Amino acid sequence: MKHLHHIQTILYVNDQQASAAFYERLFRKAPDLNVPGMTEFVLAPNVKLGLMPNKGIAKLLGDASPHPDTGDGIPRCELYFLIEDLEAVFENAVAIGAKVISPILDRDWGDRACYFADSDGHVIALQKSCSFF
Repeated sequence: MKHLHHIQTILYVNDQQASAAFYERLFRKAPDLNVPGMTEFVLAPNVKLGLMPNKGIAKLLGDASPHPDTGDGIPRCELYFLIEDLEAVFENAVAIGAKVISPILDRDWGDRACYFADSDGHVIALQKSCSFF
């Protein structure tokens, strides 16, 4: 790949509308697209997060892959966000029902970060942004 023009990460979710509501409260913004089968949030220029129901992707994958329902609650990815107000965003995540995996701590790699999970088990990490980003 010489140049990536756009990055979109799609999470497979058990309940699209419940997940859309969670991420809307987490990001504090409405989805940019919310139709049956796909919800999208534009997070930054050229970066989107999509939410697709397990049953929808299962139809596309057919028998080539295990049904995503067999992985519900199992961490299948990590979203890692660098943010300015780590404490406020972490408090918001806890308030909206995120499952805390690890509170805000100074990490041995030099960053201050926390970890939590959404209702499908997807891991979300928040790191206090650094000046070099």
